[in-house]
Amino acid sequence: MSDGPLLSENPAPPSPRSAKRRLTFVTLAGVLAIVGTLAAAYYFAMRPVTLRIAVGPANSDDIKVVQNLTQAFNNQKGSLVRLRPVQTDGAVASANLLGEGKADLAIIRGDLDVPKNAQAVATLRKNVVVLWVPPAGKTKGKAAPAITKIGQLTGRRIGVVGRTQANVNLLRVILRQYGVDPAKVEIIQFPANEAAEAIRSQKADAYLAAGPVNSKITADAIAASARDGGTPKFLAIDSAEAIAQNHPAYEASEIPAGTFGSAPSRPEEEIKTISFSHHIVARRGVAESTIAIFTRQLFAIRQALKNEFPLAAKIETPDTDKDATIPVHPGAAAFVDGEEKTFLDRYSDYIWWALMALSAMGSAGAWFAGYLKKDERNVNNSQRDRLLDMLAAARQCDSMEELDQMQSEADAILRHTLQCFEHGAIEEGTLTAFNIAIEQFHNAVADRKALLMSMPQNLQRASAQFRAAGNA
Repeated sequence: MSDGPLLSENPAPPSPRSAKRRLTFVTLAGVLAIVGTLAAAYYFAMRPVTLRIAVGPANSDDIKVVQNLTQAFNNQKGSLVRLRPVQTDGAVASANLLGEGKADLAIIRGDLDVPKNAQAVATLRKNVVVLWVPPAGKTKGKAAPAITKIGQLTGRRIGVVGRTQANVNLLRVILRQYGVDPAKVEIIQFPANEAAEAIRSQKADAYLAAGPVNSKITADAIAASARDGGTPKFLAIDSAEAIAQNHPAYEASEIPAGTFGSAPSRPEEEIKTISFSHHIVARRGVAESTIAIFTRQLFAIRQALKNEFPLAAKIETPDTDKDATIPVHPGAAAFVDGEEKTFLDRYSDYIWWALMALSAMGSAGAWFAGYLKKDERNVNNSQRDRLLDMLAAARQCDSMEELDQMQSEADAILRHTLQCFEHGAIEEGTLTAFNIAIEQFHNAVADRKALLMSMPQNLQRASAQFRAAGNA
C-alpha cells in the first residue's frame, strides 16, 4: 500500500457556505441598520410637533383666534407644527403656566409681568385704551360738574370693563400721570358681558375699556352710554408719550374719528391714547427650528384666515430689536429676518457625523468580513499542503484505486479553492499557485497510471508487496 495519507484519514474540506451565510447576514444586518437609522432620523426630523399653547379666558377673542389657528394647522397638509390649546383664566394664568414650563406657547398681555423664560414670537393684536364720560344728565341725583379731562376724576366713580386686575392697574397708571390719587377714586369693575347693562344703570361717572380698535365690547359699551341722542365725551390721554417713556409696555397711539360709530361720529375727532399688545410668546427651551416653522405657518395661515376670521389679520411680526420689551425668540427672528435655516443647515452636522459613522462601519465591516474569511484561508492552506503531499504520494502509488481516490480528493480541493476565490478569501496569486499544483498533480497521476498500466499484473503485485514489506 502507498505510504501517502488516504482520503479517509483526512476530513473532507468544509463547505464555505456557512461563512458565506454569516457574511451575507452581517452585510444585510448592516444595510438594514443604516436604512433604519436614516429612516428614523428622517421620521423624527419631519414628524409634526405639537405645541401646548396657554390661552384664556373662556369665550374671549384670544380663545377664538387660537381655536381657529389650531384647526387650520391640523387641516394644513404637510404641517410640521400643531397646536393644543390649554384654557386658562386669563393672561396672568397663561403667563404662569409658561413660566412653570407647563406650556410651550402662551398668549400674554405686554403690560403684565412677563416670565423670564418668555420670548416673543408674534404680536397677536394691539389694544387701545378708551376713557369716556356719559352725556350730561345721565347720572342720578344732583348733577355733578361736567368731566372734560382726566385730572377732574378725583372723587368720581370709574367703571372698568372686564374683571382682570390688569385693567385696574392700567387705570391707576393713567391717574397717577395726571396727579389723581387712585385711592380717592372709586373703581367699579364689571364683566365684559354686563358692561352695557351697567352703563345703562348709570353706575359710574366715567368708564375705561381696553381692547382692539374694532372691539365690539368697547363699541357696545360706548353705544349704551349714548342714549337720548347724547354724545359721550372722550377723554384724551395727552401724556401718552410720557406714560410710554415711563412704562415701556405701553405705546402712544391714536383713536381715529368715527371708530365707534359714525352717526354721530364717535369720537368726533382723533384722540390721543395709549396702547399695549397681546403677544404670542414661546418658552425659551423650545427649539429654534420648531419656532421658526411655527412662525412661518402662522403667517401663512393668517392670510388664509383673515377673510373668514378678521381677528387673524391683526397678527403682526414681533419686535426684533435688541432693546425690545420682550426679547424675540431666535426662531421667530430667523423667520422675520429671512435667515430661517433649511433642512441641510439644521442637520448638516448630523449628516456629517452620520457619514463618518457609515465610513467607520464600512471599515469595521471590511475587517469583520476578512475575519470571517480567516477560517476559509486556513482550510485552504491546509488543503494546499495536502495537495503537495498527494503529489509526492501519486508518484510512488502502485494502486489505481488510490490514484482515483486522490484524484477525487484533488477535485474537491480545487472546487473549494475556486469558491474561496469567489468569496475573496484568497487572492489571484494564490489561485494561480493552486492551478500549477493541481496541474502537476494530475500530470503525476496520469504518468503513474500509464506506468502501472504498462506493467504486467505480477510485477504490480510484487512491487506492492515489496513496498508493504519495506514499510513494515
